[in-house]
This record gives sequence, C-alpha cells and structure tokens, in this order.
Amino acid sequence: MWKRALDRAGVTEPRLRRDYTEQRRAVRRFTTAEYAAARLLLPSALVPHVVAAVAFMHDTDDRIDRGTHDERAAALTKWDGLVRKAFAEGDSALGVLRCLVRTAERHPDLRAYVEEFLDGCELEVAWRSIADEGELERYVEGYSLPALMLTACLLAPADEEARVVFTGGCHRLMRAMQRIDFLEDLPEDVRAGRPGVPAEAVARHGADLSRPGAALGRLVVEQADLAAGDLAATGSLTGVVDASYQPFMRALIGVQRLRLEAVRRAGASLATRASGPPPLVAAALLLRETAARTRLVVSRASKTR
Repeated sequence: MWKRALDRAGVTEPRLRRDYTEQRRAVRRFTTAEYAAARLLLPSALVPHVVAAVAFMHDTDDRIDRGTHDERAAALTKWDGLVRKAFAEGDSALGVLRCLVRTAERHPDLRAYVEEFLDGCELEVAWRSIADEGELERYVEGYSLPALMLTACLLAPADEEARVVFTGGCHRLMRAMQRIDFLEDLPEDVRAGRPGVPAEAVARHGADLSRPGAALGRLVVEQADLAAGDLAATGSLTGVVDASYQPFMRALIGVQRLRLEAVRRAGASLATRASGPPPLVAAALLLRETAARTRLVVSRASKTR
C-alpha cells in the first residue's frame, strides 16, 4: 500500500522513496493517531506529501525546542540556512529536506508557507508567556497558523474565493486548537515557566495555574467557550475542499471537539493532569469517516464504468 502511495505521489527515485519511507516511520511514531487519519482518509497520492510536511514541521520544532534562548535562536538560524540552501540547490544531505523539496515541486504553494513558518519560529523561540488575547492572536497568526498551513495548503481549493474561505476557516481552527493545546498542556507548561493561557485572563479570574480551585475552573470554562466559538465557525472548511478531502476534514474538526469536551470534563484538575479524548471515542469517529470515504470511492468508481 505504501509503495503504491509513493507511485501515485510521483516519487519514483530509489533514494527519495527511502527518504519518504524514513519520514513516514518518524511521523507514525510521534503522531500515531494523525498518521492513521491521513492514511485512512486522504487519497493515497497525497499521503507521502502530507508525511513530508509533517516531518519537516516536527523536525523544526525539535531543533528549536531545546536549550537556552540563545541556543534555540542559534539552532533556528542554522536550520533556516539549511532549508533555504536545500530549496536553492534542489537537494540536501538531510532526507527530511529532500522530501520537503520534492513535495514543494509537486505542490508549489508549500514553499511560501515554509518561509512563513520559519519566520514565525522566531516567535516560538522568543515567547515566555502570553500577555493577553492580542498577543495570543499574534502568536497564532505568526507561528501556529503557518505551521498548520504546511499541511493544510495541500488540501486547499484551487478557486481563489474558496481559498479565502478555506484560509479563514484554518485560522479559526488553529486558534481553537492552540487554545486547547495550552489547556491540555497546562501542568507541563507551568513547570517550564511558559504557560500559554493569557496572563490577563488568569489575573482577572485570580486563578492559580499550579493547583485546582474554583477560580481555575472558571478560567477553563471561559477559555473552552472561546475555543468552542472558533470551532463552531469551521464548518465552512468541509464545504470548500474537494469531496475526497471532506472525510479527513470532518475527522480533524471532530477530534478537536472531542479534545475540547475532555478539557471541559477535566476543569480545574488540568492544573495537575493532562487531558485528552477517550481513545475508543476517537477511534469510532475515525471509523465513521473511513466508512464515509469508502462509500465515496465506491460511488465515484461506479460512475466511471
């Protein structure tokens, strides 16, 4: 199945096929659920390119997420140079960049999002806390959204008006996802001295992020409500993408709703434990969308006979 996906993606050179296979193993290892969703719900010709984009994003994050601020900034500068060199020469000593360059050849829009993402990584390296909603929005626009668009641009519609709607929906989706991330990761972020919940909201509620309490519970409800508002506005995404991408898009949004429900259930206990959707519920969602995709494939095949 994977060899067929590489064939359909236009990856025929032996070295590149090994590179993509190596990136696939890495992506499957660190984002198992996301990889399964892409493998089951997206056309096979697109999956290797999604793998390449996700692998690049993860590799970048791993390189700039360790050490002091100066060490992380130096790592970003070095990595930025390697990425730009790979695009300029059409080759690299690193398999992850060889895959990225090939995927950008097949999907030219990706190159601009790579540059936006690398620029936004400066925000990721620099931030220590989120002051208020305005700063959260700048973080999402500057870093989180370009990170999402590395893969989302591979699904974007060709029509210009539809692309505007698509990008706006991705923005709302990413803002919701980022807010949920900050709530789910609260204990880890507090220990690291980098809480993502806006400090203005924390102060307004008088919440202690390090221990459960009524004030923290109210803060979680407020942040969850804001995320829910953004998720409610993402329905347009399914309507503007190609029908073959719709099961994946529904699953992606559906998983965020499950994550949000888990955050609400956890409430103030998020101070001491992480949260996430029940695995069986998430699996059921994936199975429903897999069935929907199968029906679509069968219907299209019958029409071409």
